[in-house]
Amino acid sequence: MKKMISIAVDAMGGDNAPLKIIDGIELHNKKSKNVFYKIFGNKNIIEPIIEKKTIDKNNVEIIHTEKKIKGEDSAFAAAKRGKDTSMWLAIESVKDKSSDIVISAGNTGALLVIAKLNLKMIENIDKPALSGLWPSKKGMSVVLDLGANIECNDKNLIDFAIMGSSLFQSLFPEEKAKVALLNIGSEEIKGNEVIKETYQKLNQISNEDFEFKGFIEGSNIMNGDVNVVVADGFTGNVALKTAEGTANFITSELKIAMKSSLFGILGSLISANSLKKFKKKLDPRLYNGAILLGLDSPVIKSHGGTDYIGFSNSLSVCERIVKNNLIDKIKNSIN
Repeated sequence: MKKMISIAVDAMGGDNAPLKIIDGIELHNKKSKNVFYKIFGNKNIIEPIIEKKTIDKNNVEIIHTEKKIKGEDSAFAAAKRGKDTSMWLAIESVKDKSSDIVISAGNTGALLVIAKLNLKMIENIDKPALSGLWPSKKGMSVVLDLGANIECNDKNLIDFAIMGSSLFQSLFPEEKAKVALLNIGSEEIKGNEVIKETYQKLNQISNEDFEFKGFIEGSNIMNGDVNVVVADGFTGNVALKTAEGTANFITSELKIAMKSSLFGILGSLISANSLKKFKKKLDPRLYNGAILLGLDSPVIKSHGGTDYIGFSNSLSVCERIVKNNLIDKIKNSIN
């Protein structure tokens, strides 16, 4: 029998918690029978919800606490409040190895700080990076850093390349990782000194885990020619928010156009299948789940505003990361 994967779940973080969290677990449990959910939060609220669900009760344990990190808490306030909160206790469970991975839809700043306070960095890595999945014409890409580090040196960016490629291979083991540095141009002379130095050093690294493809501009990220995109946290976060805003703008304007006239309504009916595929391609729930890389235990951040489908997809990311030994991959590559 396969070893059960144990996921520590902060049930009290994010919009509409804990109902959304439990609904996400129920959906995930229907297709993943080899996962055990350690649920941290208020048992008096969580238990009655679970009783009404079809979740396998043998795969669930509730660890009671009435304290939680609030969405409006600063990272410092959350750390001070921390030790008996659902988020802190969930992270502690991966620290003491009673869980394989931790996930929270709660306060992002608090999660980063509490994780860094409790968990050690992987040896030879100086800074953690927040990574996420982006859709492309050819599948999925890993993009990092998405905001954990505003400033980075060349070693940090090289570490991000190695960690990002390890993550990509954990999620998509049949594919080769192709790494590029996000820059203002594709020519070698473009960019600041840090990124040009990183380019030179990555060109000299012989690493069987990934292929270095040079620079990539923001307009080409979605082409799918590379699948690991590396940037400092400032650049990566701006790119992320721009992409999210553009996707929301396109979908909202398309809805308005399709409803604004009789021809628009008829056109939407005729092309219903194509529109459905288009909507699915841009559905952020399918790419939910940012991963904090660089710590010696995996930490997943689900978007606070996602619904239970998005949270279920984040649980699937957790499962694949553990099954394919992400942390060991990073340790082997970084050394």
